[in-house]
Amino acid sequence: MPPDGSTSKGSSNLATDIKTRVQYWGPAIAVSLTTFIIVINASLMNVAIPTMVDEFDTTVTVIQGAVSLYSLVIAALILPAGTLPSRHSSRRVMAVALIVYAGGTLVAAISWNTTILYIGWSLIEGSAAAVLFPLTYTVLRVSYDDDDRAKAFGLLAGVSGVGSTLGPIIGGALTTYASWRWGFTLQIIGVGAILFFVRYVSPSPLSETRSSLDRGGTALSIVGSTSLVTGFLLSGKYGWLVERRPFSVGEMQFNPFGTSPAIWFLGGGLLAFAAFVQYERRLERAGKSPLVPLNVLTNRSFLSGVITYNIRSIISAGFFFIFPVYLQAVLGYTAFETGLALLPYSLASVLFAAFTPGWRKFISPKTLIQVGIVCIGFGLVLLYEQTGPGQTIGRMAIPMALYGVGVGLILAQITNMTMSAIPTADSAEASGVLNVSSSIGYALGTAVVGSYFLGQFYGSVVDRVLRAEHVTVSVEQRNDLVIALEDAVETATEATQQQFLNQLTPPQRQLLEGIFEAAMFDAQQAALLLLILFVLLLLIASTFLPRHVPETDE
Repeated sequence: MPPDGSTSKGSSNLATDIKTRVQYWGPAIAVSLTTFIIVINASLMNVAIPTMVDEFDTTVTVIQGAVSLYSLVIAALILPAGTLPSRHSSRRVMAVALIVYAGGTLVAAISWNTTILYIGWSLIEGSAAAVLFPLTYTVLRVSYDDDDRAKAFGLLAGVSGVGSTLGPIIGGALTTYASWRWGFTLQIIGVGAILFFVRYVSPSPLSETRSSLDRGGTALSIVGSTSLVTGFLLSGKYGWLVERRPFSVGEMQFNPFGTSPAIWFLGGGLLAFAAFVQYERRLERAGKSPLVPLNVLTNRSFLSGVITYNIRSIISAGFFFIFPVYLQAVLGYTAFETGLALLPYSLASVLFAAFTPGWRKFISPKTLIQVGIVCIGFGLVLLYEQTGPGQTIGRMAIPMALYGVGVGLILAQITNMTMSAIPTADSAEASGVLNVSSSIGYALGTAVVGSYFLGQFYGSVVDRVLRAEHVTVSVEQRNDLVIALEDAVETATEATQQQFLNQLTPPQRQLLEGIFEAAMFDAQQAALLLLILFVLLLLIASTFLPRHVPETDE
């Protein structure tokens, strides 16, 4: 060792530098890991549904009800929850929400019936997630400036993409080789690790004067969000306008004038949000503190970003609903192979989300977003052309990578561009608005694209069976057959499906398998075309984005 102790000084400087970097990037690490766990959590439930049905001796509808309730709780609470950092320490809010989330996860992990599962997963975890989702954007908005803020939002987007890809693989592996309960247990361990980084989040509330909660605005936002999401969830099964089947709550049927319940929930949600805007305007004119300040709701740059983000959410939700179903139901992929097929998307989206935020110095963020939209469109067109029996993981690599490049380019810029349009003091409320929009977009994407995909599939099956049997029926009878087939598939277990197949002769079974496969190819192509139309709508919406990241006060 040199007598001057230079090695010791060098080691000390390195340790200090590492500690400083950890402290600086601690908030970004905390919110990214939080998002990763929440995304994994949703994927785990979807993969584990068949196993949970058997373990709890219940039906698919009951377990899917837990998933729907989880989404409803988040959508209902996310806007008022997003305002908490304006009145309380962001660090404290995040720590408490993570502890509550871990508590809900523990209840779900040890649940012995569906009631306890609903309480732990849907209600407790959903409530905590409603706080954590908008808090992630708020923390990044106030913790970083300029390029570092863009990098932090890019990291968040990349980690979220990895979570959505790895979720089915991890969930499938745990469910198959251990138990779905281990998925919840590992999340509790993850929360413990996140709490280490939470201490680097700013302890100060965003507003120096703590305002009281806007109870009227909170009530209207909860009614509006819940009604809209419920309407979208019901639309696929019960129809958008005219009833496809009776809707009953207990023994009471609700189909006034032969309409679907979805249209009433959607109409009620829109009316509630219209009343919410008017109420907030009156509250602010009276000199009181609204749930969402008017300058947020009237900021053109912010609203254009919200609309663009919303349509992107619709496309993402629709794509990740239909594509895994197609890979596993038609091409016969396992959960692991499905993850491999999605790997090019995951890698491309992470790389471009994490490493392209700095490109805004040379290319306008608006242009980067539009290039990303075009990449998504080309990826979907290539997947459409490839759809068929000869489609392989290798052939899907390029279109999936293109799709991932597009998502990465969009997410690397859109969140930073949208949140930067709002002053720091209003970032918590703006984050709530952005997250509400995203939640509604995901519900709308699943409802529209998912119901269209399944409707095309079941309709094609019925049409092909009728043609094979040389039977002609009326349009009404044909629709009744589609609904009956949907209900049969929803209520049948794997054992009853196998029992039905065993009763068929080999030629009948071969005919039916061929019909199902051809129908799924038709449905996949139809759904991809619908997604391409949404991409065109997204491209149009992006023209209203500002050319550069808006400059606001810090």
